[in-house]
Amino acid sequence: MPATSLASLPPCQARLKAPFAVLGISTNDKFVTGIDFLPLSTPILMPPKNSIAYLACVQLDAYLNNANFQFDLPIRIAGTAHQIKVWEALKTIPSGKTLSYGELATQVRSAPRAVGQACGKNPIPVVIPCHRVISASGGLGGFMGTEDSEPLSIKRWLLKHESYLI
Repeated sequence: MPATSLASLPPCQARLKAPFAVLGISTNDKFVTGIDFLPLSTPILMPPKNSIAYLACVQLDAYLNNANFQFDLPIRIAGTAHQIKVWEALKTIPSGKTLSYGELATQVRSAPRAVGQACGKNPIPVVIPCHRVISASGGLGGFMGTEDSEPLSIKRWLLKHESYLI
C-alpha cells in the first residue's frame, strides 16, 4: 500500500495495527460501518472505552490472536439488495473453510462474477469474511476488487491465519 498522509486517510474512529495492515475502523454510535486496510505506517488511533469502535478493536484483536474467534459486533451494511445477500452469505462461511465464487453464486442464486463484484465492495472485511471466497481452481481469485499482489497478500495472510493454506 502506498504511503498515505493523515489528511488523506478515510475518516475513522479507530486504527488498529494488524500484521498485514492498519485496520481503519468506522463506526457510528451503534454500529461498525466500515473497515479499511491502511498502510502499516499509519499511526494507530485508540478509541474511547465503552464505544463501538473500542469493541471492534477488542474483537478484531481477539480474531488476530485466535482465528476461530466468532465476531458478534453490531454492524450496519449499506449496499444493493444483491450485495447485502452476498455479504450475509459470507458471514456463514466458517473460519478455515472456503467457497468458490461459483459455489457462493449458486447459494445466493446469482452469477460468480456478480458475487466477486459484491465481495470486492464488502465494507467490513475480516468481520464479513470475503477472503474465504476463492476461485474454482483453488487459487486466491481476487480481493478488495482487484487481483493486485498487495491486496492478495492480505487475503493470503488471512487464509493462512485460519489454517487454509494456499
